[in-house]
Amino acid sequence: MGRRITVALAALLLIAFGWVVGRAQASNPDFAFVVNAPQGETEIKCVQGCSLMWVGMGIPPGATPNAKFKFSCSGAERCESGRVGGWTSR
Repeated sequence: MGRRITVALAALLLIAFGWVVGRAQASNPDFAFVVNAPQGETEIKCVQGCSLMWVGMGIPPGATPNAKFKFSCSGAERCESGRVGGWTSR
């Protein structure tokens, strides 16, 4: 009887651990686009039902998408941002 309880507890702990690890991973963006902007600051804003984040080099750990995203460029006539990822609100 004690062995069954130990096995059941171990199984529950492994399931809980897998759930926590799975929830901690950042999701891939639902869409992505490239911004080609003139020198200076450019604001990209999500109007309704989405959030944005720069994902040019991958999603940084602990980063959270926001409704507004600012991109600043200096030293060149035009700058390309890399990739901006977007998530739709569910």
